[in-house]
Amino acid sequence: MSRRGGRGKVHHKGKRRHFTDAEELRAEMEKDKREKDWREKKGGQDLSDEGAAAAGKSGSESEEESDSEEEKQAKPKGVSGLIEIENPNRVVQRTKKATELDADDSSKSQLSRREREEIARQRNILRQRKLQEEGKTDQARSDLARLSLIRKQREEAARKREEQKKAKEAAEATKTGNR
Repeated sequence: MSRRGGRGKVHHKGKRRHFTDAEELRAEMEKDKREKDWREKKGGQDLSDEGAAAAGKSGSESEEESDSEEEKQAKPKGVSGLIEIENPNRVVQRTKKATELDADDSSKSQLSRREREEIARQRNILRQRKLQEEGKTDQARSDLARLSLIRKQREEAARKREEQKKAKEAAEATKTGNR
Protein backbone atom coordinates (compact mmCIF):
# COMPACT_ATOMS: atom_id res chain seq x y z
CA MET A 1 0.00 0.00 0.00
CA SER A 2 1.12 3.48 -0.68
CA ARG A 3 0.97 6.46 1.60
CA ARG A 4 -2.03 7.93 -0.10
CA GLY A 5 -4.53 5.59 1.41
CA GLY A 6 -4.82 2.40 -0.56
CA ARG A 7 -5.23 3.56 -4.14
CA GLY A 8 -3.31 0.60 -5.46
CA LYS A 9 -0.21 0.97 -7.65
CA VAL A 10 0.21 4.73 -7.47
CA HIS A 11 3.64 6.25 -6.84
CA HIS A 12 4.08 8.73 -3.99
CA LYS A 13 4.36 11.55 -6.57
CA GLY A 14 0.97 10.72 -7.99
CA LYS A 15 2.12 8.73 -11.02
CA ARG A 16 1.41 5.09 -11.67
CA ARG A 17 4.23 2.64 -11.03
CA HIS A 18 5.51 0.62 -13.94
CA PHE A 19 6.58 -2.94 -13.12
CA THR A 20 8.32 -5.40 -15.42
CA ASP A 21 6.67 -8.78 -15.66
CA ALA A 22 8.61 -11.74 -14.19
CA GLU A 23 8.45 -13.63 -17.48
CA GLU A 24 9.97 -10.67 -19.33
CA LEU A 25 12.79 -10.53 -16.75
CA ARG A 26 13.54 -14.24 -17.19
CA ALA A 27 13.53 -13.94 -20.98
CA GLU A 28 15.87 -10.94 -20.81
CA MET A 29 18.25 -12.76 -18.45
CA GLU A 30 18.33 -15.82 -20.73
CA LYS A 31 19.04 -13.60 -23.73
CA ASP A 32 21.92 -11.92 -21.87
CA LYS A 33 23.29 -15.33 -20.87
CA ARG A 34 23.16 -16.56 -24.47
CA GLU A 35 24.95 -13.45 -25.71
CA LYS A 36 27.61 -13.86 -23.02
CA ASP A 37 28.17 -17.51 -23.95
CA TRP A 38 28.35 -16.57 -27.62
CA ARG A 39 30.95 -13.84 -26.87
CA GLU A 40 33.06 -16.30 -24.88
CA LYS A 41 32.95 -18.81 -27.74
CA LYS A 42 33.76 -16.10 -30.26
CA GLY A 43 36.81 -15.02 -28.29
CA GLY A 44 35.55 -12.28 -26.01
CA GLN A 45 34.73 -9.78 -28.77
CA ASP A 46 32.13 -7.07 -28.26
CA LEU A 47 28.90 -6.94 -30.17
CA SER A 48 30.00 -3.66 -31.68
CA ASP A 49 32.81 -5.42 -33.62
CA GLU A 50 31.84 -8.48 -35.71
CA GLY A 51 28.78 -9.61 -33.77
CA ALA A 52 26.70 -6.54 -34.57
CA ALA A 53 25.32 -8.11 -37.73
CA ALA A 54 24.49 -11.34 -35.88
CA ALA A 55 22.61 -9.40 -33.21
CA GLY A 56 20.38 -7.90 -35.87
CA LYS A 57 21.79 -4.40 -36.17
CA SER A 58 21.72 -2.74 -39.57
CA GLY A 59 24.64 -1.11 -41.36
CA SER A 60 27.66 -2.10 -43.40
CA GLU A 61 30.70 -3.76 -41.85
CA SER A 62 33.06 -0.92 -42.85
CA GLU A 63 30.96 1.59 -40.92
CA GLU A 64 30.92 -0.69 -37.88
CA GLU A 65 34.70 -1.13 -37.97
CA SER A 66 35.31 2.62 -38.20
CA ASP A 67 32.85 3.25 -35.36
CA SER A 68 34.53 0.68 -33.13
CA GLU A 69 37.99 2.17 -33.87
CA GLU A 70 36.76 5.63 -32.87
CA GLU A 71 35.27 4.24 -29.67
CA LYS A 72 38.53 2.49 -28.80
CA GLN A 73 40.52 5.70 -29.31
CA ALA A 74 38.58 7.88 -26.91
CA LYS A 75 36.18 6.26 -24.48
CA PRO A 76 34.28 9.02 -22.70
CA LYS A 77 33.56 8.54 -19.04
CA GLY A 78 30.26 9.59 -17.52
CA VAL A 79 28.45 12.40 -19.29
CA SER A 80 31.62 13.75 -20.91
CA GLY A 81 30.69 11.85 -24.07
CA LEU A 82 27.37 13.64 -24.25
CA ILE A 83 28.58 17.16 -23.55
CA GLU A 84 31.49 18.87 -25.29
CA ILE A 85 33.46 20.85 -22.76
CA GLU A 86 35.75 23.81 -23.46
CA ASN A 87 37.65 23.99 -20.18
CA PRO A 88 40.83 26.08 -20.49
CA ASN A 89 42.24 24.45 -17.34
CA ARG A 90 41.80 20.91 -18.66
CA VAL A 91 45.09 19.39 -19.75
CA VAL A 92 44.79 16.88 -22.55
CA GLN A 93 47.61 14.36 -22.56
CA ARG A 94 48.82 13.45 -25.99
CA THR A 95 51.72 11.43 -27.19
CA LYS A 96 54.74 13.39 -28.37
CA LYS A 97 57.18 12.58 -31.10
CA ALA A 98 60.94 12.79 -30.62
CA THR A 99 61.11 15.92 -32.80
CA GLU A 100 58.53 17.63 -30.60
CA LEU A 101 60.53 16.79 -27.46
CA ASP A 102 63.58 18.64 -28.81
CA ALA A 103 61.42 21.68 -29.56
CA ASP A 104 59.96 21.59 -26.04
CA ASP A 105 63.44 21.55 -24.47
CA SER A 106 64.44 24.73 -26.28
CA SER A 107 61.25 26.49 -25.14
CA LYS A 108 61.90 25.39 -21.54
CA SER A 109 65.39 26.89 -21.68
CA GLN A 110 63.80 30.34 -21.63
CA LEU A 111 64.73 31.64 -18.19
CA SER A 112 62.75 33.99 -16.03
CA ARG A 113 64.10 37.43 -15.16
CA ARG A 114 65.10 36.34 -11.66
CA GLU A 115 66.95 33.30 -12.95
CA ARG A 116 68.82 35.41 -15.54
CA GLU A 117 69.77 37.96 -12.87
CA GLU A 118 71.02 35.20 -10.53
CA ILE A 119 73.20 33.70 -13.26
CA ALA A 120 74.60 37.12 -14.15
CA ARG A 121 75.35 37.82 -10.47
CA GLN A 122 77.21 34.52 -10.10
CA ARG A 123 79.24 35.21 -13.24
CA ASN A 124 80.12 38.66 -11.92
CA ILE A 125 81.29 37.20 -8.59
CA LEU A 126 83.52 34.67 -10.39
CA ARG A 127 84.99 37.39 -12.61
CA GLN A 128 85.74 39.59 -9.58
CA ARG A 129 87.48 36.69 -7.80
CA LYS A 130 89.62 36.01 -10.86
CA LEU A 131 90.65 39.67 -11.14
CA GLN A 132 91.32 39.74 -7.39
CA GLU A 133 93.64 36.72 -7.65
CA GLU A 134 95.48 38.30 -10.57
CA GLY A 135 95.90 41.55 -8.62
CA LYS A 136 94.16 43.77 -11.17
CA THR A 137 91.63 45.43 -8.86
CA ASP A 138 92.26 48.40 -6.53
CA GLN A 139 91.47 46.29 -3.50
CA ALA A 140 93.92 43.61 -4.62
CA ARG A 141 96.66 46.23 -5.14
CA SER A 142 96.12 47.71 -1.69
CA ASP A 143 96.11 44.21 -0.16
CA LEU A 144 99.40 43.36 -1.89
CA ALA A 145 100.98 46.64 -0.72
CA ARG A 146 99.87 45.93 2.86
CA LEU A 147 101.28 42.40 2.63
CA SER A 148 104.67 43.68 1.43
CA LEU A 149 104.80 46.13 4.37
CA ILE A 150 103.99 43.35 6.82
CA ARG A 151 106.68 41.13 5.27
CA LYS A 152 109.26 43.92 5.63
CA GLN A 153 108.27 44.49 9.26
CA ARG A 154 108.52 40.78 10.02
CA GLU A 155 111.92 40.55 8.32
CA GLU A 156 113.20 43.51 10.38
CA ALA A 157 111.79 41.97 13.59
CA ALA A 158 113.48 38.64 12.76
CA ARG A 159 116.78 40.43 12.03
CA LYS A 160 116.60 42.33 15.37
CA ARG A 161 115.93 39.09 17.23
CA GLU A 162 118.93 37.47 15.58
CA GLU A 163 121.11 40.46 16.55
CA GLN A 164 119.82 40.34 20.14
CA LYS A 165 120.46 36.59 20.28
CA LYS A 166 124.01 37.03 18.99
CA ALA A 167 124.62 39.89 21.43
CA LYS A 168 123.31 37.76 24.30
CA GLU A 169 125.52 34.82 23.30
CA ALA A 170 128.54 37.13 23.02
CA ALA A 171 127.80 38.57 26.46
CA GLU A 172 127.56 35.10 27.93
CA ALA A 173 130.79 34.08 26.22
CA THR A 174 132.63 37.07 27.68
CA LYS A 175 131.24 36.31 31.16
CA THR A 176 132.35 32.69 31.01
CA GLY A 177 135.72 33.67 29.49
CA ASN A 178 136.48 36.19 32.29
CA ARG A 179 136.09 33.71 35.05
